[in-house]
Amino acid sequence: MKYSDFEELPVWKAAVEFALKLFDFTNGADFRGFGDTKNQLERAAVSISNNIAEGFERGSNTELIQFLYISKGSAGECRSMLRLCESSPRFSNFKFEISNLISRVKNVSRQLNGWLESLKNSKIKGTKFLTQKERDKIAHDKQFEEFDRQMEEFRRQRDEMLDRQVRESVMRREAEETGDPLGSRG
Repeated sequence: MKYSDFEELPVWKAAVEFALKLFDFTNGADFRGFGDTKNQLERAAVSISNNIAEGFERGSNTELIQFLYISKGSAGECRSMLRLCESSPRFSNFKFEISNLISRVKNVSRQLNGWLESLKNSKIKGTKFLTQKERDKIAHDKQFEEFDRQMEEFRRQRDEMLDRQVRESVMRREAEETGDPLGSRG
């Protein structure tokens, strides 16, 4: 697994940033007489990052997928309530903030969806199911990937060096043909 702690996950960070921005909005907007919308909106926002964290800590892809769908549902709930606010004249001074929040929560949903699709296609059932043999194979595969990356970089540098040598050789030959010993033609 690429990340060892949920705090490292880009989607978790985006969900926390969304919640903090939402708290700024709910602190500044007047929710009096608008039912329990403020409380529900804040709880749904916090639910996004909390479900990502809880699912990640379970160590099972099946459970992680379940919690990511709950998280995605909470993101949809936030979006729905923000659309309600957007439609209310009471929040007409907050159109920009609401639009920004909707954009942020849509981004979180897209990230969750991408992660869900990759998990559904994964052969690994989760970290709690990994045997030492599987862990060793994953580490071995990572070593090969790093070796391949280093070899590709070596090839790129070699090709650049060969191209430079060919250009210099052509320039020397042209200089010899023209009688210009310094190769100052150009």
